Amino acid sequence: MRLTLEQPVRARLVTPDHPALPIRPTLRYAAADPFAVHIDFPADVSEDDRGATWTFARSLLEEGLDSAAGMGDVRMVPSGRTRTIIEFHAPHGMVTIRFATAALRRFLQRSYSVVERGQEDLGPELDHGLLSLLDGV
Repeated sequence: MRLTLEQPVRARLVTPDHPALPIRPTLRYAAADPFAVHIDFPADVSEDDRGATWTFARSLLEEGLDSAAGMGDVRMVPSGRTRTIIEFHAPHGMVTIRFATAALRRFLQRSYSVVERGQEDLGPELDHGLLSLLDGV
């Protein structure tokens, strides 16, 4: 069983005043962080030339492929049958990235081979934390 899944994808950085810029982020999912999906952006599209990683719930990816989803820093909305828009909101602004829905769906399906849907487990760390939190209750 693979513990980490990485899938480079083609996407487009959408701006209101310029043609969409092709970019090549990498989708990443790891068994060690079973509720999260990571999108790693290359250095050439980041403000500081160091790259950037955004992390959000795998359940948001699942929901956002079929309907508008998210209300925080990451929001998703289908754009027709073949594209999905992901908005990344930060204190200094917002960026919109357009992905092929098929690529996102393929990545999501492949993530289930790493950790099956509904089988996510944080392990003994969560149990220990809950016991500490609820001690004496």
